[in-house]
Parts: sequence; structure tokens; C-alpha cells
Amino acid sequence: MDEILNNITKSFTDIVESDFVQIAIRLIGIYLVVLWLASAYWAFRDMQQRSDNVILPYVAAAGIILFTPLFFVLAIWIYKIVRPHEKIGEVWERNLAEEALLAEVEAIHHCPGCERRIDDEWIICPSCRTRLKRVCPNCSRLVGMDWSLCAWCGKDFERREIPAAAIEALPRSRENAARLAATGTESPTTATAPATLPSSVRNPGRPVAGPIPAPTQDPLPER
Repeated sequence: MDEILNNITKSFTDIVESDFVQIAIRLIGIYLVVLWLASAYWAFRDMQQRSDNVILPYVAAAGIILFTPLFFVLAIWIYKIVRPHEKIGEVWERNLAEEALLAEVEAIHHCPGCERRIDDEWIICPSCRTRLKRVCPNCSRLVGMDWSLCAWCGKDFERREIPAAAIEALPRSRENAARLAATGTESPTTATAPATLPSSVRNPGRPVAGPIPAPTQDPLPER
């Protein structure tokens, strides 16, 4: 029996010590070392894509290296459990999708009175009759109810317009005031107004005796 065991042990030793087996073992060892280092580099790159922290990628790679080529598989499993579930690009895409959805919801206008959907061209809500917009009197464009001026033509809604007749009469009144200031007298119409009133106006109780005389003007003052 001992001779049989010795023969088996000798055969196994001869197989292991053969050149082919030794080369295969060395190749397997080199492959495990390369896979170990590649796993550390993969953890480093993966952590860079999942976190903004500069130190975490080095910590992940160092953790896999410390487990040696024999147990680095366990380190990879632990890393997959601990690492962030989303990459930075995936987080950005999710945020952009949420912002786009929020902008789309905000783009849908609702009536402030009944909260129903309304169109941009509506002036009055057909459901609750709430005034939504108004028409600019200058360019006939729709403007908001809270606008102080028109965004298209610059019409100021808070400034009152002066009538054209008042604008034309303003230079004349200035000319008359300048002329009176130069002559130093009052206007003939204002000076003779009390004297030319009819007697019926001055004395309402007395009847009118005759036709109302035409008003006379005072001669121009001598210079």
C-alpha cells in the first residue's frame, strides 16, 4: 500500500515539476496579478465617475490592492456594495430631465381665478370671466394686466396723455404772458369784463330796458 502511495506521489510531483506545468502556473500567476492591478485601476476610474471627491478614487484603488491578488475579488464585491449607485453624468441627466419637465409644466398657463388651462391669446377666461390680458392702445398687441408699459412699443400706461388742443394752446398762452409782461398792462378782455356786463346781469331784479350794447375796448396805452 505504501508503495502505491509513493508511486502516486512521485507521479504527481513529476507532473507538477514538469516544464509545461511550471510555465502554466507562472502564466496563471501573472494573469492574477494583472487582473488584480486592473481591478484597482477600474475601481479608481469608476469612483471618479461617481464622486466629486478627489481622495475617494485613491482610497478605492488602495483598498483593492491591500487585499492582495488572492482576495481582491472580495474587495471588488465590497466596493460594489459601498460605491454610489449613480454616476455623476446620470445625476446630471436626471436633474436636466426634472428641470425640463418643470419648465414644461410652468409653460402651461392657468387662470388665476379658476386654475384652468388657458391660451396665450385669450383676453378673458371663458370659465370664470377673469380678465387675463389687455390690448395696448398704441400697437394693439396683447400685454399683461400688471405691465406698467408695453414691451413692444414702449407705451407708458401710467403716464396720462395731454390733449392736442392743450399742446397747441400752450405756446400761445406763453406768448400772451410774455407780451403782457413787456407792456406792463392787463389784457383788454380781462380789464373791461366788469364794465361791459349788461345791467340785467349786474342787477338781476331790474328788467332789461334796451338792447345790450356792444363791448368797447380801451385804447392801447401810450408808450
